[in-house]
Amino acid sequence: MYLLRVLFPLIAATPLALLPAHAQPDETEPEARPPAVIQALEAQGVSNIQEFDAGQGVRGFAGVAGEQPVAIYVLPDGHAIAGTRLDSKGDILDKETVENLLAKPMSDRAWSTLETAPWVLDGQADAPRIIYTFTDPNCPYCHLFWEASRPWVEAGKVQLRHLLVGMLKEDSPAKAAAILGSTDTSAALQRHELSFDKGGITPAEAITDDIQEILEENQLLMMSMGFRGTPGIVVLNEDGVIQKYNGMPKDDVLGDVFGPR
Repeated sequence: MYLLRVLFPLIAATPLALLPAHAQPDETEPEARPPAVIQALEAQGVSNIQEFDAGQGVRGFAGVAGEQPVAIYVLPDGHAIAGTRLDSKGDILDKETVENLLAKPMSDRAWSTLETAPWVLDGQADAPRIIYTFTDPNCPYCHLFWEASRPWVEAGKVQLRHLLVGMLKEDSPAKAAAILGSTDTSAALQRHELSFDKGGITPAEAITDDIQEILEENQLLMMSMGFRGTPGIVVLNEDGVIQKYNGMPKDDVLGDVFGPR
């Protein structure tokens, strides 16, 4: 018997019987075809569903619900359980398998979301290494990260894409608005960083609705990616999978973040 814990709200209401009666699978459908419950979950928004070997008596599937990986186990009667499977010792089964199957598709989706977000370019637009960073204009660690990046940025090897948020101080939103409302956002960001020790850019007198929307969307995106503070740094590793760094990276990690000089 499998002990399972429901992980995501999409199907949390009835964790042991997720499939409504009208969606029961056809007993004659071939084993290679996705069970009816899997097709039903796809229709409800679970994406990137892939089957894996879960042993006898159950079919295992990995999928993405919202922004989270989830394991789905289809039982012989056609019903399914979603969550974490434990062995007789209480150790988690299939975690590594599920994460490996879903790492690339989840990464691709997250990276695509970052690409379409309203960011401010810092560096050359054709620099080969792209780094996204959630930045508050009043964040001293964001400024330290900006300073640490200069050798790579000035060499044309790295471009930083700043997603501005206004969280730390009362005038953080107005400072972010001053940058975002500038005719040259990259130059405004540069002026702000160069004068950071003297207070940085002069806050905007008013925040327009469109800039307020950008700040709110960036903060929601930051939280959805698991960051609760700034800087929140995202880069692709050599396998094309996103790597996240919470806060200012330590000196011995900077090479991993920025790549070779």
